[in-house]
Amino acid sequence: MTRQELTRRLLIRDLQHYLARINYAGSLEPSFATLAALQRAHVCSVPFENLDVQLGRPLSTRVDEAYEKIVVNLRGGWCYEQNGLFGWALSEIGFDVRRIAASVMRETNGAESEASHLCLLVRSPESSTKYLADVGFGGSMITPIALESAQHDQPPFKIGLDKLDDGYWRFWENPGDGKFTFDFRDEPARESSLARKCENLQNDPASSFVLNLAAQLRARDQHFVLRGRVFTVARPGTTDSKTLDSPEELVSVLTNEFHLDVHEIAGLWPRITARHEELFGANSGA
Repeated sequence: MTRQELTRRLLIRDLQHYLARINYAGSLEPSFATLAALQRAHVCSVPFENLDVQLGRPLSTRVDEAYEKIVVNLRGGWCYEQNGLFGWALSEIGFDVRRIAASVMRETNGAESEASHLCLLVRSPESSTKYLADVGFGGSMITPIALESAQHDQPPFKIGLDKLDDGYWRFWENPGDGKFTFDFRDEPARESSLARKCENLQNDPASSFVLNLAAQLRARDQHFVLRGRVFTVARPGTTDSKTLDSPEELVSVLTNEFHLDVHEIAGLWPRITARHEELFGANSGA
């Protein structure tokens, strides 16, 4: 075993470092109250981001690598990293955790979307109720929701679950400009499918993660989003957007709003600008 492998094995066992990373100092009793508090702490501390994909750095579904990136290096990540890490922490605390392979926008993308999202079904030891817990879908879900058909207000989002006729569950979020969804079954993920899709999404030139820089973070009832050059803040009943004008401004927003110290992203500014023009036109401000 190499020194690096040994270090990773030791790091992954340190729950307290993870709790410090998400600024959590509450109860560790495996109850719904603890689950809800942990999820809130995580989504308000760790941004969803795909900067490594943009920089051509390989990612995996390995929890030890997610721990090193998010906890040790103070970064964010995407679903395979964030929900992988969150699921590990919940298991360490005593929750029953099931990793679920979900399909993003299956209603339009069909079988191609299989395993395009990792989410979690969580149960506390004293209860039979299963909760959908998700810290890797961009921060729309700030509190876990029971596995039952219902709508929930989690400002600035409305979110919900619907049971579909084909046996799938559909999670949906609506920030005000249309629904974004993922579908899943209540059955354990095939880890090979998750690993294969994780590889595809970071290498396929047509992947939205390859095409578009993205970062998202919750802050109570606010939601911060950066897509390429467009920085948006959503609050209950209102959304404000601005277009960034320079690589320095891009680095500043990532540092100050998302707490991401990745200054090398400035080198991608020409590509980010070209993508913005492709989507909105050369003279568009958003």
